[in-house]
Amino acid sequence: MRDVAHLAGVSITTVSHVVNGTRAVADETRRRVLDAVAATGYTGNAIARSLVTGGTRSLGVAISLVANPYFAELIQAIESEAGRAGFTLVLVDTRDQPEAEHAAVRALRSRRVDGMLLTPSPGAANTVLPELRQLGVPTVLVDRLPGSGLVDQVGPENVGATAALVEHLAELGHRRIGLVSGAPGLTTTSERVHGYRLGLHRAGLELDAELMASGGSAVKPAEAALRRLLTLADPPTAVVAANNNMMVGVLHAARELDVKVGIDLAVVGYDEVEWADLVDPPLTTMAQPVAEIGRTAVRMLLSRIADPDQPPRTVRLPARFMHRRSCGCNTP
Repeated sequence: MRDVAHLAGVSITTVSHVVNGTRAVADETRRRVLDAVAATGYTGNAIARSLVTGGTRSLGVAISLVANPYFAELIQAIESEAGRAGFTLVLVDTRDQPEAEHAAVRALRSRRVDGMLLTPSPGAANTVLPELRQLGVPTVLVDRLPGSGLVDQVGPENVGATAALVEHLAELGHRRIGLVSGAPGLTTTSERVHGYRLGLHRAGLELDAELMASGGSAVKPAEAALRRLLTLADPPTAVVAANNNMMVGVLHAARELDVKVGIDLAVVGYDEVEWADLVDPPLTTMAQPVAEIGRTAVRMLLSRIADPDQPPRTVRLPARFMHRRSCGCNTP
């Protein structure tokens, strides 16, 4: 900082204000300081600064980095919004396992992050969440919402969106509608199962438990789930895949069984994929507002950091119906 101040012809205090954004500085002065920063390669000491300010201008993200494009897009949106606010991210993989999640949260705390974004594992409500509340760590839950009302959370609207997929299939005349559901214990799984049941009820169709098969939120289990559904004495004529990974499994199984999607079997899915309109037939899906979920999560966390005593909020963002031809409709 002393070298930067000397080169720019200003005081060390002015350099500090420019680098940390703690006070308005004249444009010409700010430009000279930034030019000097670039010339010297100066970087601030975030650890030392945190000892003075109590903050590191960093946000922790504890998320399951499974092979799912949804989470990659979510992290991209989070990083972009955090960067605009002057924060960096510290990312840790929870692997969707309670032990790894607990270790991830503690690792983030040890790095003195100012707040935390968490995609909770099935056991989080009884492990890391009580600990974070007790310690007063600003936290926002993302995507999977336990519904406790004790912590800020943001995610997609699952129930009504899944019900709408089922109702659409029923309107096309389907009476045997199957569901390839996600991994047990996840709130997203239970909400989409609830939406499936609601859609059947609204369409005046009876629930048949045989038409529900767990796809484990992954490709291979979803393949096995569709195979089981299609071997029933009275198999489904339409299927809802409850996330994008399971949609891949459903398509794999259909191809191997020589089942023509959109003709022999109507298929719709919760989650949009970038290749949805590249396959034949193009896929009918419910598109989550992934980028908006990520941006909203960061804004909520920064708001919580600024005002720790505000009441917890839950934000549900609506999905968008992407109507294509895998449902059997002859859409453009």
